Amino acid sequence: MPRWKALPEELDPQVGEFTGQLRRLVDRSGLSVATVADRTGYSKTSWERYLNGRLLPPLRAVVALAETTGAQPAHLTTLWELAERAWSRAEMRQDVTMEAISVAQARAALGELDADTAQTGPEQKSAKTAAKAAKAGKGAKAGAAAPDGPPAQEGFPHAPSSADFPEWQGAAAPAPAPPAARRARRGRTAVFAAGAVGALLVAGGAVLLLKPSAGPPKKVSAAAAPAAAPSAQPTLPTGVRCTGDGCVGKDPEKMGCGGTHATTSSRGVAGRSVIEVRYSAVCHTAWARISRAARGDQATISAGGHSATAQAERAGDAYTPMVAVSGDPAKVAACQTTMAGAKSCARPVPATPAAGGPVPATPAAGQATRTVR
Repeated sequence: MPRWKALPEELDPQVGEFTGQLRRLVDRSGLSVATVADRTGYSKTSWERYLNGRLLPPLRAVVALAETTGAQPAHLTTLWELAERAWSRAEMRQDVTMEAISVAQARAALGELDADTAQTGPEQKSAKTAAKAAKAGKGAKAGAAAPDGPPAQEGFPHAPSSADFPEWQGAAAPAPAPPAARRARRGRTAVFAAGAVGALLVAGGAVLLLKPSAGPPKKVSAAAAPAAAPSAQPTLPTGVRCTGDGCVGKDPEKMGCGGTHATTSSRGVAGRSVIEVRYSAVCHTAWARISRAARGDQATISAGGHSATAQAERAGDAYTPMVAVSGDPAKVAACQTTMAGAKSCARPVPATPAAGGPVPATPAAGQATRTVR
């Protein structure tokens, strides 16, 4: 029985290549998934998802696996960057597809509601017409049974009397007008209403024609002109809670700017520790992150007149609050300072090579990226 399950067919090729590299590292080390989980600090269930292509591992887990298996962290980190971008594109396509499905379902539901309303309308009209006809028939029978009273009217089960209309008491009931007279009255009322409307229209037109010209329009000075309406707030993806200057000094994970919304724009290596500049194009912010550092080492980032600092704890990992970035993220400065006074700064990550091309070499520890003050 093979050790690994087949990867999902819908998995992006770059993510599949990265997952295959992780599998080869584990096979080459001869470790079981449970042993990998114990040595890296991530659960066995999480590693099963990572190695089966169901979830993209975080960078810290990848670096921990490289340290456990004796692999080169820099090369594995480069492959992880490619897989992370492909994973983000796949999630965006899935979100667009789900949104289209929701819109189609909503339109279909509204179409069914309109069809039900159209079918119910004629039935209700037919029912009302039948009810009126039944009442009219009962009234006619009642009128025939009581020849001395007034004829039965529509809507009454019997001939109307003074008990139905108190105003009839003490006065003779008015004789119903013949149909011809009623039609004549309706015609006169309609003619009178049309004449009144026409007179109003003629009077309004005369006022507009006789009104003197108000002259050329006055020029409005720039100072008196109303200020332009502020631009609408940009729509942010689900989970993202700030953007630009509104994110300065805040935690990138809590504000939703990290994870799939962030990429590494610069990186530096000092010994076994890594300093990175994480950039979020959605939030227009950046922050510094150090991994595998010694306790007390500091990470500092500065951009746009703002700066932030974080100190590594016992685990050796830390990241700073965010600073706003309005231009090229490669120009953001981020450095790591050790307890001994050594300083290393991140350098821009080279352009991503084409799929299947050579992976750019990463400076070895202590080369170019490390200066001692």
